[in-house]
This record gives sequence, C-alpha cells and structure tokens, in this order.
Amino acid sequence: MIRVESIFKRFGDNEVLRGVDVVFDQGKTNLIIGRSGSGKTVFLKTILGLHKPDQGSIYYDHESLGSMTVDRQKKLRQEIGMVFQGGALFDSLTVAQNIRFPLDMFAAMTEHEKDARVQFCMNHVRLEGANHKFPSEISGGMQKRVAIARAIAMNPKYLFCDEPNSGLDPETAIVIDQLIQEITYEFNMTTIVNTHDMNSVLEIGDHVVLMKEGVKVWEGTNKEVLHSNNEDVVEYVFKSKLFKELKGVLRSM
Repeated sequence: MIRVESIFKRFGDNEVLRGVDVVFDQGKTNLIIGRSGSGKTVFLKTILGLHKPDQGSIYYDHESLGSMTVDRQKKLRQEIGMVFQGGALFDSLTVAQNIRFPLDMFAAMTEHEKDARVQFCMNHVRLEGANHKFPSEISGGMQKRVAIARAIAMNPKYLFCDEPNSGLDPETAIVIDQLIQEITYEFNMTTIVNTHDMNSVLEIGDHVVLMKEGVKVWEGTNKEVLHSNNEDVVEYVFKSKLFKELKGVLRSM
C-alpha cells in the first residue's frame, strides 16, 4: 500500500501539484490518468522519490518516505519494479541478460539461482524461447514483456508503469494490460500505472485517479467511469481517442 497525503510540488512559479491525497491499495491495478500538463508524470516521479515534495507526505506501508535513512531508501528501491515508457532495454544485451541485469546488480544469489529466476520471469510473461534474442530482433510488444519481466525480477512489493502501452497497436496493448493485471494479482503487488489510454482504464482500472491542473478531481473504479456525472470525467472520456473511435464505428453502422 502507498498513501499520499496533501502533496504539493512547485517548479519556480509553476505549482504542478496542489494538495493531492490518494491511497493506492495492495493487490490492485491503480491507474493515474489525465491530459498532458495535468501533473500526473510529476505526481508519479514524486511518489517514486525522484522529486521531493514541497509539502505533504508519502508512505510506503505506513513508513514515511521523507523520514527514511539513505540505507532504507536504497533498500526500498530494490523493492520497486519499474516499467519505463520506451522499455529502456539495453540493446547490447540479450533478452535473458536484460532480465538478469538487476539480479547481477543487487541480488545475493548464486548463478544457478539467477538463471532460474530469469526463466521464471520469462515464463510468467510468456517469453519462452527468446532468451538469446536481442531487443532489435523482437517486436515492440515483446520488448514490453521483457521490460515487465525485468521489473519483477527482484520480486518487488511495488510496481510502477509509465505509459506501458505507448507505441503499441490496440491488440498488443490489451495483452500488456492483462499481463500487468495478472502479475499484480498473483504477486499481490501495489501497482501504479501512469496512462492516457482509456482502453487500459476500462480493462484493468481497479482504482482510477483523474488528475487535472495538479489536482485529483475524481477517483473510482473502471465500472464507475462510464457512469460518472463528474464533469471532468465526462470531458476526459468523451474526448478520448477510444470514444472517438467508437463514435466512428457507430456512424458507419
């Protein structure tokens, strides 16, 4: 569980976050949505500790991030898995070597244990047989699977995903969404996904937070999104790419 209390963040004269309060529960896919400039990226980075809030507190399982010692923060980072927007794979390493990388850096494991863990993670994201391939030799969807496998290699308590469907076709994006949700449930992680994809919201949004101009303007489940009377939710949904595509389909029928 991650709890955020009254977070404010300013860059110069620009107040990006203005008193955000949210609880992200363990074992759920928690989605942060909002248009460009809504503050969701800064919010995610602040939760991760990449930005220090000007005011407010962030708790990881009741432990204040701001009160942690340097050693405790280092240990926390090893409990966090991160899936970056572009995948951020090492081009010169094979699929297996990319997944093994955090284990070589941080894990006190034997070589055999590392090999077994890599294969375990590959099996969970359905990458069997891709061990010796390089990122340039696999599809974008497979690259995202490698990124997810690497993110769970250290068996993290917390999983962060920044626009995991960016650059993927709709069918592959659904597969990645389902994979993230499956892993969240199976390993009972606290998962936070930063996205603009309404498909993701409707598919895996156990808990959805809508940001606008640095403020949390709504939160609820994916089942509540389409039935909400909140003006900001209605505007976001009706202007989404998914809704425009649905309207186009309906007009052609």
